Amino acid sequence: MEFTRLRVLELAPGETYGFACGDAEWIVLPLTGSCEVRYTDTPPSPSGPPDPARDGSPGLDPRVDPDPEPDAEPFPDGGSGLGSGVDPDPEPDPEPFPDGSAGPFADLLAGGAVRGAVDGPPQVFRLEGRGGVFDGPSDFAYLPRDGRAEVGSARGGRFALAGARCERRLPARYGPAGAVPVELRGAGTCSRQIHNFAAADVFPCDRLIAVEVLTPGGNWSSYPPHKHDEHHPGEESRLEEIYFFEIAPHDGVPGLGYQRVSPSPAGKTDVLAEVRTGDTVLIPDGWHGPSIAAPGHDMYYLNVMAGPDATREWLIRDHPDHGWIRGTWPGLAVDPRLPFPRAEDPA
Repeated sequence: MEFTRLRVLELAPGETYGFACGDAEWIVLPLTGSCEVRYTDTPPSPSGPPDPARDGSPGLDPRVDPDPEPDAEPFPDGGSGLGSGVDPDPEPDPEPFPDGSAGPFADLLAGGAVRGAVDGPPQVFRLEGRGGVFDGPSDFAYLPRDGRAEVGSARGGRFALAGARCERRLPARYGPAGAVPVELRGAGTCSRQIHNFAAADVFPCDRLIAVEVLTPGGNWSSYPPHKHDEHHPGEESRLEEIYFFEIAPHDGVPGLGYQRVSPSPAGKTDVLAEVRTGDTVLIPDGWHGPSIAAPGHDMYYLNVMAGPDATREWLIRDHPDHGWIRGTWPGLAVDPRLPFPRAEDPA
């Protein structure tokens, strides 16, 4: 994929994974378990002037990631990296929204202080995470390009690194779970739940857009089929997309689902895939949907998107043969199994 990046880490207790951010911005998102993230800025290269950023400003040194898939490394002190006395959150936590405010990152979304952080000691973010992807939104950490990061977990777990090639270096920062907007989309058998943790109008990034989607067993999600592979101002944006799946088991039996991608006028991607936990579907172009959850097996997927357009926005065009389904939703109730986690579920 040209713009999007995804790595999924399976860390054993006490294990650490180190990597160079390179030319991409990253979000560390716990899927299962908690972790500590250390980020260190790397000074710009003195070898030559940086290329201009896409906003016309001087920009930052656009060095290519010299180590796109590095081996896990220990923290500098040789330990697991946990239990450090460094302040895990040097800035105050933003308040949750919606509460009538513009949200905790309003200044950055409005084009505020986005020119980057200064060099210095590691910034440390301790992410509480969650028991699993169906246990509600998670907190997360945003890491800018041109730095180096380490992810360590005292008890182990699974962690997604969602990334996008970008030009600007924004500040490293913490995203609290309580500030993630939760949306119930669709109705009836097309009901699903969206965690808009890094949606374009929620959390500021340079290129990256990322959300989580949870679909009750038997429902169709990512429907009607839609696309975003052409630039039509105000109507459609150009975005690659990665789907990463986890499927809930039932009575100990592993689950499955299906993902469809069909060719669009601007693309050739043609996929009908059976998906299980840990599977990934790459969508450089095309109409995508439905994502079908087998009865009895709830479906989760992480969407990672980025593209070449000057404006970071999620604009989609429905398939002309199936877009009519949206018109039926106002008369239908949302699936009563939503939202996850449900009130009767144990804490």
